[in-house]
Amino acid sequence: MNLLDRITVNPDILVGKPTIRGLRISVDQIIKALAAGISPEEILEDYPELEKDDIKAALLYAFKILESEKVFKVSA
Repeated sequence: MNLLDRITVNPDILVGKPTIRGLRISVDQIIKALAAGISPEEILEDYPELEKDDIKAALLYAFKILESEKVFKVSA
């Protein structure tokens, strides 16, 4: 399974936010937890329905979004 296949978007779940495997756990929840210093192991303990590859998928998804971001210089 491709890691990004774990990321799903369904307008009926969390108003269409990207989630992990259709669960009510959003990608941004995972990223926010990691940014707050919560370890992947702690996340997996808090959300037993998650798998280690789900956390990797959330990080890969965030990377792909940022990778395609375009930045333009704006002169003052």
